Amino acid sequence: MIPLSDPDVHRRSRPYVTAGLIALNALVFIYEITLGGVATTQFFYRWGLIPAELAQGQDFAVLFLGPATTLNIESPIPAWGTVFSAMFIHGGVMHFAGNMLYLWVFGDNVEDRLGHVKYLLFYLACGVAATWTQVAVNMDSQVPNIGASGAIAGVLGAYLLLFPYSRINTLVMLYFITVVRVPALFLLGFWFVLQFFSGVGSLGPMAQTGGVAYWAHIGGFAAGVLAIALYLKATGQPVFPSYRRLSWRWSRR
Repeated sequence: MIPLSDPDVHRRSRPYVTAGLIALNALVFIYEITLGGVATTQFFYRWGLIPAELAQGQDFAVLFLGPATTLNIESPIPAWGTVFSAMFIHGGVMHFAGNMLYLWVFGDNVEDRLGHVKYLLFYLACGVAATWTQVAVNMDSQVPNIGASGAIAGVLGAYLLLFPYSRINTLVMLYFITVVRVPALFLLGFWFVLQFFSGVGSLGPMAQTGGVAYWAHIGGFAAGVLAIALYLKATGQPVFPSYRRLSWRWSRR
């Protein structure tokens, strides 16, 4: 299922931060495309997050590509800095396009609800939480972790609490292709359950080989839910709004 839009919720402000994050990710991805080949691999290792470096304080400077071929992968920034730089790097067109689609569909209304500055801090904090969750699962990994999906998972967690009854226009591709309207509660709930079981299935000796960082998704989503729950509680708002209350607010906007 691929989310396309959320027409039920109407924002009151322009999503400057969400648009800026997408633009920055796009610029980095275009730069990646201009590199190509070994240079792209070097870019991933220099600016991506390597769990073993962060967890164990190791500093990898050389990558052996063959008996007589080495690649300088020493990062120009400290290991903790790659926690943030890795959030803007993507491994391919589908990786980039999928993440940016989810960020655009769900991020604008979360930004509208939190405000621009708090939303940006929230986004980065969820990215950090997602990174540490993935690192905790496999501290010995020397495979670069890249992508905005951990931070975006936090946005999904926020959306689940803020707009649980919003009906998302969703592209469904099974034996047929159609667009249906699915409540965010079910769409994002199903997404999280899928990530959780995939994450459990990814545990084991094959985790070192790379692939989808399911535990980053899980950690980011959980951080998003927890942060928004605390925010709503602190500001005297219901942690999970009733359908009647939410529908009334939509009709007034």
